[in-house]
Amino acid sequence: MAGGFWRGGVLMALLLGLAGCAGEGQSVSLAREGFFYAGGTRVEQGGKSLLADQMFVQYRIPTQQRMRYPIVLLHGNYQNGSNFLGTPDDREGWATYFLRQGYAVYIVDQPARGRSFYDPAVDGPAVMPTADQLERQFTAPERFNLWPQAHLHTQWPGSGMQSDPIFDQFQASQEPSITDNMRMDKINRAAFLALLARIGPVVLLTHSRAGAIGWGVADDAPNLIKALVAVEPSGPPFYDVVPVAMEQPKFARAAGIAYAPLTYDPPVSADAPLDPVREASPQGPGLQACWFAASPHRLTRLAGIPILILTSEASY
Repeated sequence: MAGGFWRGGVLMALLLGLAGCAGEGQSVSLAREGFFYAGGTRVEQGGKSLLADQMFVQYRIPTQQRMRYPIVLLHGNYQNGSNFLGTPDDREGWATYFLRQGYAVYIVDQPARGRSFYDPAVDGPAVMPTADQLERQFTAPERFNLWPQAHLHTQWPGSGMQSDPIFDQFQASQEPSITDNMRMDKINRAAFLALLARIGPVVLLTHSRAGAIGWGVADDAPNLIKALVAVEPSGPPFYDVVPVAMEQPKFARAAGIAYAPLTYDPPVSADAPLDPVREASPQGPGLQACWFAASPHRLTRLAGIPILILTSEASY
């Protein structure tokens, strides 16, 4: 990933009050490990009863569980929980990293993804990213310079281009993602509430597209999210900027930082929207002008939760 990604992991550890850890490559002693499914909805299809939108959850409990709350790792778009198990060049992933700190670690596959059931008749169509898209956005943006900070990208191992074995490992991990963003938020929030009902309060780490889901989960159950770490969360608020062309932003999130509704004060509804307005000019060279709500609104349910938003210097 980009320059600040792993360094950000160390910063995250410090901010969450982690203790020292054993070095990479040393064995981690587990008290137990396993998996279960959280949530799901019964649907009738062709005269048969199916269970859809359940969420696969893999867990690892260290022998020395020094941290009071477990950490849940929620992957981004086109991904699955394998993101956190290791890297495409076969280094340890964040799942093991947090185990070394004494966390119980829960890794999920979002509903309709990976080991979680997907049925197009229930969840609608899904799409895959192309190799070109992966090169330009994630693995080799410095070759394309589609945004001013792209040249700062230095940390991806190998060339980051098609047919490089490390790139091919990364592309092999990509999966179809449903195209209905409102539904993606809805089914993830429901499954996550079922997970929290089973395991109790957690630290939640989201990545990329899961950022919008994390805000919704915290809005639904603020007493059960003890800290929220958003790594490169999808955004910015309201509008998407397409990095492949950096073209005119596209309106995406009526709720600002999420697709599905959040609890705002003053309340937000179809009759009383956030009414985003854009800055007259960007705040600095190489930046896009930001969008803000026309008048101040407060996310009351998120207000008491410690939140860290982490991006790298090469990020679009």
